[in-house]
Amino acid sequence: MSYREMFDFWLNDSYFDEGTKQELLAIRNNEKEVEDRFYKELEFGTGGLRGVLGAGTNRMNIYTVRKATQGLANYILKNGGAGRSVAISCDNRRFSPEFADETARCLAANGIKAFVFESLRPTPELSYAVRKLGCIAGVMITASHNPPEYNGYKAYWEDGAQVTPPHDTGIIGEVKAITDYHTVKTMSKEDAMAAGLYEIIGKEIDDAYMAELKKQIIHPEVIKEMADQLKIVYTPFHGTGNKPVRRILEELGYKQVFVVPEQAEPDPNFSTLEYPNPEDPKAFKMALALAKEKDADIVLATDPDADRLGIYAKDTKTGEYVAFTGNMSGMLIAEYILREKTAMGTMPVNPAFVTTIVTTNMARAIAEDYGLYFKEVLTGFKYIGEQIKIYEQENSHNYVFGLEESYGCLAGTHARDKDAVVAVQMLCEVAAWCKKQGITLWDQMINLYEKYGYYKETQYAITLKGIDGAKQIAGIMDTLRSNPPKNFGDLKVLELRDYDEGTTLDPETGKRGVTDLPKSNVLYFDLSDHAWCCARPSGTEPKIKFYMGVCGTSLKDSDEKLNALTDELKALISRIQG
Repeated sequence: MSYREMFDFWLNDSYFDEGTKQELLAIRNNEKEVEDRFYKELEFGTGGLRGVLGAGTNRMNIYTVRKATQGLANYILKNGGAGRSVAISCDNRRFSPEFADETARCLAANGIKAFVFESLRPTPELSYAVRKLGCIAGVMITASHNPPEYNGYKAYWEDGAQVTPPHDTGIIGEVKAITDYHTVKTMSKEDAMAAGLYEIIGKEIDDAYMAELKKQIIHPEVIKEMADQLKIVYTPFHGTGNKPVRRILEELGYKQVFVVPEQAEPDPNFSTLEYPNPEDPKAFKMALALAKEKDADIVLATDPDADRLGIYAKDTKTGEYVAFTGNMSGMLIAEYILREKTAMGTMPVNPAFVTTIVTTNMARAIAEDYGLYFKEVLTGFKYIGEQIKIYEQENSHNYVFGLEESYGCLAGTHARDKDAVVAVQMLCEVAAWCKKQGITLWDQMINLYEKYGYYKETQYAITLKGIDGAKQIAGIMDTLRSNPPKNFGDLKVLELRDYDEGTTLDPETGKRGVTDLPKSNVLYFDLSDHAWCCARPSGTEPKIKFYMGVCGTSLKDSDEKLNALTDELKALISRIQG
């Protein structure tokens, strides 16, 4: 069907509800809007769905959610999942509870039991629940840190990690195979519950999850000693982190925890924020104001589904609060865990440290310093979660810590996705340890820089929406692939890794090799002077992202090197775009 024919189908077929039809009638004369909503199906990618809310095949709505769930159900049943169950949770976004309910009722209509959280819960708790309840899969309704007009659908497999090969492509195939909405099954919630196929869960999973988090504590005595002195400001950005974060901090005994009142309660419109993203400095405006009022040591913010953590910490020399990237806060937690476990003799045998290819290279330096096996995987925390499963199946290594640059990390193996709640717990322990030593988190960060090198990273993204934007993004990648640069200013390209083709290239000699990671549309430029640059189209947003990193001899030196590399990249992309 053409996009107009699909529009007419949705407008006239009895399958679609009256509210959907009224929404479509309101845009019927806006050809560009009609085209954008119907020119394609909202793609079920390797992590699930994410898109703008609204009526249409290229939007998040009950029909696209139901269709995705039918595809998931078909895959489960074809893979021995009859009689198994699926755990479902949601965040605070518009229609999140409705989408969770639609997902559960579709699964129930296919004979698959759904365990549905009674109200919003964070992504890492959903990941934990999948394994705790012995489910074959999980679904988290969330658009993470995207703007308010978005929602999403993350699919998990029985190991508690987001779906990876072959399950991701298998589910995608089943979703794409559904061409008739009338074949998608559903049933009423009442009938599903009566059949024992729809069960509400809550407190029992909350309590078990909290108990798992506490197992990661290394020095409870330090926390107890400093609990009265450490001042913590926290904001959940109107999301799912409010209750679990406040609960864990209270149960550990921290006495001076100040929550930003205007951002404590769930709000699908994120009315106090331009963008509910802990990477955005503007999002910390209210938290920093409260921190200055309370003279706080650290400022913490979790994103709406509480899998990512952003922080500021006070620099006592200047009195100002310093922003930490996800790489920086991750290194503070990682180095603390590795150092203290090593000193106490509690490091497991064959310990492993896992990061992604776009995470700071300081991670490798720290892992090597403490003698850990170090593994890099493709971008996406699901590949870190997958490593935990592989290590357990092969009995080869014991996972200790993992992180990605986008403000996500995981201490322990209770979850198989990034967990901002355990990150809060561990970072507060690091802050308590620092306070006991008479230093701040910023002081400790400088200590790490002095020991391992002044690693610094940044990201540059270009947003190109719609059909034309997708073509432009593909064009940029094609040009970089077919005519790769030999240098970025003074930095020489030592090796180009093309993860889509699975090849490596030495531009100087022309020698080719193979990569050791799965196929993915990613180009990685390994540069001279310990620098690097990576190009990757986003799988969830209309963007192409460029990640870069350098290693300097001081804060000033690393800033200068990173600025120069960023300028060279922008000039290169400008030439490609003409």
